[in-house]
Amino acid sequence: MVVEKRIGSGTLTPTRMDEDIPLDVNLRPISLAEFVGQDPIKEKLRIFIDAARRRKESLDHVLFYGPPGLGKTTLAYIIAHEMGASIRATSGPAIEKQGDLAAIVTNLEQHDVLFIDEIHRLPRAVEEILYPAMEDFQLDIIIGQGPNARAIKLDIPHFTLVGATTRAGLLTSPLRTRFGVIERLDFYTPEDLLAILKRSALLLQVRFTEDGLFEIALRSRHTPRVANRLLRRVRDYAQERSQGLLDRDTAYQALKLLEVDEQGLDKMDRTILLTIIQLFQGGPVGIDTLSVAVNESADTIEDVHEPYLIQKGLLGRTKQGRVATRFAFEYFNMTPPRVGQDELF
Repeated sequence: MVVEKRIGSGTLTPTRMDEDIPLDVNLRPISLAEFVGQDPIKEKLRIFIDAARRRKESLDHVLFYGPPGLGKTTLAYIIAHEMGASIRATSGPAIEKQGDLAAIVTNLEQHDVLFIDEIHRLPRAVEEILYPAMEDFQLDIIIGQGPNARAIKLDIPHFTLVGATTRAGLLTSPLRTRFGVIERLDFYTPEDLLAILKRSALLLQVRFTEDGLFEIALRSRHTPRVANRLLRRVRDYAQERSQGLLDRDTAYQALKLLEVDEQGLDKMDRTILLTIIQLFQGGPVGIDTLSVAVNESADTIEDVHEPYLIQKGLLGRTKQGRVATRFAFEYFNMTPPRVGQDELF
């Protein structure tokens, strides 16, 4: 049987066979109404977008920052959808020279959205030609070389730049101040994650019970991306071991197999904490030394693991390095040191 599946506000996926439907479903919401969580940000965006559309102008430039997986990219696509505009997506490391950026912005149409992920990693030379593009919608182009070189200003369409970063502190002040809307995305509540998982489970055509999804929500590190990733893996387990029903017991057994515990910690989280406790006597230890000790990149530790461990009160950051807190020792049923670090626990 050939079917069509309707997603979001009227967009049809390509027609395909029943058994293929769950294999390539985009779980991203496409409108503010579908987006769950981040309510204060959604309310502000709704006002700004409606006002810009009423004036028939481009939305002011937007910067989203916060830990990975909270919806920065999704919100960029939603902005384009709500503005009725096209979106061009790239990333900071992909724009290596000024000509790369010039080629992108000169191909934009009026009111289009340009999304730059990891915007803090833009090369400085590229960032400098971005300033007049954001403020005056002009590009300063150098034609020729040597004594015959001359500068010209090239007008470009009015567009909206949406930048996303996990390292807001690495953005230069001149770039940051050119964004009219700056918003930090916060971690999600279990209740919000449950709502996200319900929507995703329906799109994936998974049979579920609410307590089964809530078990996943509780272990998803307050992050939608993690929740949806765990849902896909628990779905596989349910399909093979539980006749396709994702209930609480199935979720518990699947997450145990995935080594995700009741606190949402995965194997690498526990390795980081145990390394600090056992190898470095609780710390402090520098991030580069810790990276070598656990065989994981420093960026991954800082961007993926640290935010959640710090939020859970298991890890501390000091000028001397990372330290395991008293809660981390108690988590592993270990006795914290009596001297040297008591002020950190």
